[in-house]
Amino acid sequence: MKVISERLAEEDYQLIDTTLKQFGMQRQATWSGEKYGYVLAMVEDGQDSGLIDLAEHVGFELEDSSPPRVEPRFWRNDMLKLFVSHLARERVKAAELQEALLDYGISCFVAHNDIEPTQEWQTQIETALATCDTLVALLHEGFHESKWTDQEIGFAMGRGLPVYSIRYGADPYGFIGRFQAFNAGRKSAAQIARELFDSYRRDKQTQPKMASVLLSLFEQSSSFAEAKNRIEYLEGLESWEPTFAARLRNAAASNSQISGSWGVPERVNVLARKWRPT
Repeated sequence: MKVISERLAEEDYQLIDTTLKQFGMQRQATWSGEKYGYVLAMVEDGQDSGLIDLAEHVGFELEDSSPPRVEPRFWRNDMLKLFVSHLARERVKAAELQEALLDYGISCFVAHNDIEPTQEWQTQIETALATCDTLVALLHEGFHESKWTDQEIGFAMGRGLPVYSIRYGADPYGFIGRFQAFNAGRKSAAQIARELFDSYRRDKQTQPKMASVLLSLFEQSSSFAEAKNRIEYLEGLESWEPTFAARLRNAAASNSQISGSWGVPERVNVLARKWRPT
């Protein structure tokens, strides 16, 4: 914020306000102090992502002094990280859901499929719980009697993560009874995956991450059909970052599966204009 204020204070007020507007910062019609103080007051409540983008815009090179974080290998890059709590005997169901959710940019940790035989299984589970974005419990008969499932749910709730459940013959209980539950019934893994996806892109806690995930999926579209499906997901977003519009347009210009998909480039332009800062 100090560097942003110093560098923008060199400009006139019209350019300062225009720049602040483009990065979603506050502006004020009147100000009696110096430009430095004005910019500092306008950006002090800004979101981290917007401040980072604005700092880079004015030429500040960010340096991260913290050691680089190495993501566990069981998570897919640029995806929402979902811990699937399940009974060992139901690992096939969990694996089917894991596979179906990949199409929506959701990477699942399924303990009995993702733990490498040479590694300590409890450590891997704890790592997954410590790094996941959300948890879903597959409620089969006997789930509550497991020594581990309640601890997994408690761990996720202790981190303040959204916790969902899917009924496979057992009902939500205790604290998870107040969270959203889905009824598996005779639904396929693909149908359940779609319901979970719709919830995660609307949940206020996961909206921002899902917005970034869906944009990445759109950028990677490998067919005309994928581009059409994924622009529809983007059109339904309720969370948007200032950098998204440029990424959208770059994707339409550089990915032939997007630029050649009928109607998609036009929808990209409409979407970018819709989220233009006001």
